[in-house]
Amino acid sequence: MKQLQRLGYPLFLGVMAVLPHLLNSRWQAVAITFLIFSVVALSQDIVLGKSGMFNMGQALFFGMGAYTTAILNHQFGWSLLATIPLAILLPALFGIILAGPIVHLRGDYLLVTTIGFNIVFVQVLQNNLGGITGGPNGIFGLDSMSLFGWQLTSQVAVYYFAFAVLLATLWVMHNLEKSKAGRALHYLREDQLAAESIGINTRVYKIFAFGLGAGIAGLAGTVYATQYSAVSPEAFDFIQSVLFFSIVIVGGSSVPGVLLGVFVMFVLPEIFREFATWRFFIFGFAMILSMILRPRGIVPATFGKIPKFLIKDGSHGA
Repeated sequence: MKQLQRLGYPLFLGVMAVLPHLLNSRWQAVAITFLIFSVVALSQDIVLGKSGMFNMGQALFFGMGAYTTAILNHQFGWSLLATIPLAILLPALFGIILAGPIVHLRGDYLLVTTIGFNIVFVQVLQNNLGGITGGPNGIFGLDSMSLFGWQLTSQVAVYYFAFAVLLATLWVMHNLEKSKAGRALHYLREDQLAAESIGINTRVYKIFAFGLGAGIAGLAGTVYATQYSAVSPEAFDFIQSVLFFSIVIVGGSSVPGVLLGVFVMFVLPEIFREFATWRFFIFGFAMILSMILRPRGIVPATFGKIPKFLIKDGSHGA
């Protein structure tokens, strides 16, 4: 599997580097959305896949990043590029604050709580908080992104901006998996009690996972606002959170699994859009079959459980 992944990454990146030049405008837009959803799904994987926390509110942080960019640009005249630090920082801080009182919840309780926060967030947007969110219609007419004097006015230019963000996210995921924090999150997912027995502060790492995932999702929100030059509440509702949750479950808690999950959950329905009568029936049946045959996802994580010698000797930490 590892050898296949080593070969797959260069092939994937090579294909994605030339892809927009092989597609028409419609499929370029689909490809950009694939990249955006991949970044959000990877941020979801940090919380759900790496940490084992049932978070179904990731669209909240995605939307917070998008609205941060839109409000600063539309209301205060900031360039889209200048909004990126706050589009990352504000969702990350909110994720940390939100996680504080709820990370002790497990399973369905955490799931329902995060759903509730996502619903509240959408309602706040629709009610036009402070007169700056635009209400149900959202915010339109955003400026184009400018990178060092280069205006991203074409879909191909926006595609490469989204691709660069995905590459940055993949770099973060790679370093996270090899870090002390990454090992702690894996141990936390496998067995929280065992993780605590070897000195891992599970509360701190849970909050860290929420904050990091929220910040990455916020960055994806900036790319979304750049692509569509508009944001609206329905783009970040509970249904979107269900999509990101499902991507990680179906694809598996690994980078290749998440990327494949985005393809299965988003791109395939677009490919079969012409068969509108049957596509959801076939798609739903395929999902059920995949979960029966591959309950840990199409490409599950290969990280093992906590070594027994560590559990026996509580002096070892992550």
